[in-house]
Amino acid sequence: MIRAILFDLDDTLLDINLTAFITRYVTQKARIVGRITRTPSALVMAHMAKGYLDVSDPKREDGMTNLELFNSSYLRRTGIPLDDPIIADVLDYYEKNCLWGMKGSMVQARPREGARRTIERAQELGLTVALATNPTFTLDCDRVRMEWAEVADIGFARISHIANSTRSKPDARYYQEFISKLGFTPQECLMVGNDARRDFPRPDIALRTAYVGHAWPRRAIWRGSIGALGDALPQVISLLDASEGGTTNP
Repeated sequence: MIRAILFDLDDTLLDINLTAFITRYVTQKARIVGRITRTPSALVMAHMAKGYLDVSDPKREDGMTNLELFNSSYLRRTGIPLDDPIIADVLDYYEKNCLWGMKGSMVQARPREGARRTIERAQELGLTVALATNPTFTLDCDRVRMEWAEVADIGFARISHIANSTRSKPDARYYQEFISKLGFTPQECLMVGNDARRDFPRPDIALRTAYVGHAWPRRAIWRGSIGALGDALPQVISLLDASEGGTTNP
């Protein structure tokens, strides 16, 4: 029985040029760290990029959160602790106060049509809703993008972020950890996402995914727009509850 719906954020609930956003986000953080530590920002950015690659490495076996691993990776390569209060406080201020200005320009962030209504429809059906966004950003950064998507006031039961997750998408361990924290099993959840590579757990853990992107993934149990999903949700849930893994179409 489906008891919870997990929603991706970027390009699912929020239209955004994610590449442009990530580039500006990392570039500005690199400049901040570079100024504090008197290190060329290009070198800081290169080490940060390697840290994010370490976080996303499917072969990692550590028990650290993504943030702990990222900081450890940066410290190992540079000798500079990003969690030093002098650095951490400035980065925290940046996250809380300086991200909103990125909304326009190349980032072009705006709510995806019908997304909020789909979440509200899930709540009306008595389902738990959670935000399963790829946990490589801070919670403050997630909240800014939630504001852009006009869903920041929704009572998500859990929001994944870099400091509360030990793996990232599409690692099955990320999904297992997220769902376990909600108190459910994968079979009791439906994932809603737009990324055919990241929003389907690897390996398969019996978590079914409604796909709202532009590809045609075979593993999707439903395909269409996020707005259309809201209209179809009662039928989709009913069919999933009636079968152990049947496939429905929009």
